[in-house]
Formats: sequence, structure tokens, C-alpha cells
Amino acid sequence: MLATGAYERQLPFPGWTVPGVVAAGGAQAMLKSGLVLPGQRVVVAGSGPLLLAVASSLAAAGARVPAVVEASGYLGYARHRVPLHSRSAVTEVHGTDRVQAVTVSRVGRDWRPVPGTGRRIVCDALAVGHGLVPQIELATSLGCATRRTPDATHALVLDSLQETSVPGVWAAGETGGVGGAQLTQAEGELAAIAVASRLRRKLVDGARVQRLRRRRDRMRAFADAMANAHAPRPGWTDWLGDDTDVCRCEEVTARRIREAVADLGAEDVRTVKLLTRAGMGWCQGRMCGTAVACLAASGSDGNVPPSPERRPLAVPVPLAVLGSLAEADD
Repeated sequence: MLATGAYERQLPFPGWTVPGVVAAGGAQAMLKSGLVLPGQRVVVAGSGPLLLAVASSLAAAGARVPAVVEASGYLGYARHRVPLHSRSAVTEVHGTDRVQAVTVSRVGRDWRPVPGTGRRIVCDALAVGHGLVPQIELATSLGCATRRTPDATHALVLDSLQETSVPGVWAAGETGGVGGAQLTQAEGELAAIAVASRLRRKLVDGARVQRLRRRRDRMRAFADAMANAHAPRPGWTDWLGDDTDVCRCEEVTARRIREAVADLGAEDVRTVKLLTRAGMGWCQGRMCGTAVACLAASGSDGNVPPSPERRPLAVPVPLAVLGSLAEADD
């Protein structure tokens, strides 16, 4: 039974490596773990319903949120009197040692910035995220089949009882597509019934299963609609300057990736990785995978998700190992 969750999708832009730029979910995790604010004036930006929850949490904890910047279209949302800028995106961060301000630009339906619309908003932190990506590496290493989701990621192919394409392997939650806690609960209950029935060699409880299926399918349909509404559009790559770092771990710029495609003939993510090392750093492409895939998608829709990779091993990393690495750096 796999329930490995998801991680945040990040799209690069000039200045996204400046201290004070944090993931939207990371800002929320900071609050939940110790009521630590990433800053006093925090702009929340990106796309997806998570932004509203993050902005609300930050405001409730005492931060001032000068704006929520949503790249997709949203109808009049406002919490804690926080201005909401829909069809807009943070296209640049200003500051050296710390965030000092951000540039917010209007974007079209394809997320391409509208010339002349950029304006600065003073802040000392930026919480940014563009949705969630199912974490399916463990499943794909077992050979589980995947499907492309409405927001251009990959999720597992599951049957009506949450079983994957590999017999005896079930999954629930974000591995089958991001949809929230209630959907996860319904999927987990369905999978548990299926597993117990298989072990006991008994038929599943028909009426109960049917109710859970209807509930799951209804919530999945809503989740897919939300995913489609907030899916990154191909015009976002116009945010990138040639010197913008796309792969932070290996310090690979947008220029190098574009040169690999235009001058060296790279036609897919794997070839770009081999030519530039993009995605070969410590995060293994979790931060840059989407961006590299989009930049490598020359001649396509420009919004191609990175193909799920099968890795031979999945092992836990003890905190002692991470601690020893920090000591070695010192």
C-alpha cells in the first residue's frame, strides 16, 4: 500500500534564489512546526488553491500579506483584506542578501507576461508555488503504470479499488492525483477494504464500496477540474532571462538549456540532462524537472511534464547522516 504524497512544483524566474523566497507549502510548514514567519511582509504567489490557505495562515499569524498573486483566473477571493491579483505573476525578485521587493506583471491566458504591466511590491519574503506533483518514484520503480494528469504532471493508473497496474500493489492519496484530504481518506478506505478482502479471500462489501466509489469519483472530478484551471501555461517560460538559474543544484541557466535544444539538438529531458547536468543535483529534479521539461519541449505545446523515472533503490536517510554532512561542510 503506497501513500507517498506529493511535493511542490516550482517554476523559476529571475531572483528566485534570493534568500527570503520560500515554497508556499514550506511557509505553511514553518508556521505549523513552530509559528515561524518567513518575513513580516510576505507576498504569496503562484497558482492553485493552496495559495489562499497559505495567505490566510500567514495573515492569522501576524504577517502582513500585501498581495496574493494568482497566475490563473480566479473570481473575487479575499481573506483578511488581502488584495488578490488574478491573471498575474511574480516575474522578478529584487534584492541581494534578502528579498526587498517583487515585480508583479499581468499575464495572458497562456501566462505570457503583458509588456508594460510590471509593478513593484515592497516585501521581505515571497512564498511561491505552482501546485503539487505526485511523488511516485517508489511506485514507478516497482513498474506501476502512470497517466498524465490535467495539470501536466504524472500520477499512477489505478483501478476502481485503488490497485495499481502491478498486482498486489495499491495506492491512495496524491500518488493517484492531487485532490485533498477528503479524497485521500475515501481512497484509503477503498484500498483498505480491497486489501483486507484479498487477504481474507472474501468479496468486498458491495454497498459500502459503491458509496465510497461514488464519493471518490465525485471528488476526483472536482479535483481534475481545479487542476486543469490552474495548470501552468506554456507562456511562463517568457519570465526567464538567459541568466536565470533553472537547475539550482547544478547552477544550470536557461541559456544553457536553450542552447542544448537549439544548437546541440536535444529533443527531450534526458538529453538535456546529459548535456547540461540539469536535474542531476541533490534534489534529483524535483525543483527544476518541470522547467527543464518545458524548455526542452521545442516545437510542442511547451508544457510537457518530465517523464517519471524508475530508480533501482528507495531507502530512508537517517537524520544522523544529514547531520554529519553539515559537520563536514563546516
